[in-house]
Amino acid sequence: MNNLNETLLTAIEVELRRQIARLDDSHTALYHEMLTYHMGWTGEGAGPKATGKRIRPLLVLLASAATKGEWQNALPAAAAVELIHNFSLLHDDIQDNSETRRGRPTVWVKWGAAQAINAGDGLLIIANLAMADLEDRFSAEIAMGGSRSLQETCLNLTRGQHLDISYETRTDLEVGDYWSMISGKTAALISACTHLGALLGGADEGTQSAYRDFGHYLGLAFQVQDDILGIWGDEALTGKSAASDLLEGKKSLPVLYGLGKNGEFARKWRQGPLTPDEIPGMSKLLEVEGARLQAQQSADQMTDLSLKALRMADPQGEAGDQLFELANWLLKREA
Repeated sequence: MNNLNETLLTAIEVELRRQIARLDDSHTALYHEMLTYHMGWTGEGAGPKATGKRIRPLLVLLASAATKGEWQNALPAAAAVELIHNFSLLHDDIQDNSETRRGRPTVWVKWGAAQAINAGDGLLIIANLAMADLEDRFSAEIAMGGSRSLQETCLNLTRGQHLDISYETRTDLEVGDYWSMISGKTAALISACTHLGALLGGADEGTQSAYRDFGHYLGLAFQVQDDILGIWGDEALTGKSAASDLLEGKKSLPVLYGLGKNGEFARKWRQGPLTPDEIPGMSKLLEVEGARLQAQQSADQMTDLSLKALRMADPQGEAGDQLFELANWLLKREA
């Protein structure tokens, strides 16, 4: 890994621990443990695999440095976006009845849904307090602007989650519905990361807009790629079964393309829940009917738009180089 990225990731972890230490109190030791466990720091299996890649806070700091800002000053915002991401994951696990996260039992499995909901709320509130720390480092206008932007992002996250949940029982979905959902559920926070970094780095409004667009299209491409990997990915690399998305009836982009063709895949899908034995054949049908190719073309289109916006933003220095490298890695990943 690049030395700059190592430096930034180390600083991010220190800041996250500092923020979550607000609950490090003898009366709330168990509460604090729930958060440190979810963040991947404590409990069985703790370590890099349990923490995740910290991509979102890294985007904040790289964008800040690439606009010639002092990235250290943006650390509270970087921590805030990662805390919000983890808040959404914690609640998502409950709503999806997911028993594992990154190879470990989820918080609700270990401590119950009620405590897990409260732990998620705690992460969101700490994120807001982290954003308030910006007041010590930036003008009131910039600090308030950043906080407002992140609050609007959180609202968009809930919009996307609402759509995702409601789509589970709908049979009239079209591809356009998919883009509306992932614009909130996935792209909103990634777009906020790149915009926040540019804002705190002192970029002008035009450059901030380019960074925002970069993150938006990066998020869309990331999700489409995730959908493709969810059906045809290498299980040894992705860490999850390639059958899970189809078994769960997930309305991913390849599935919506397949349903739109009204062919053999659509006929079998509409007959009811799939069995494990049917998954290989259904995956093959999607591919034969062209849904995989269409999804990949959509991912490629979003990738092109993302990189075009990044070139418009004209990131500078080593951080700028790392932004391009990180974007290319995310857009071509196999896991």
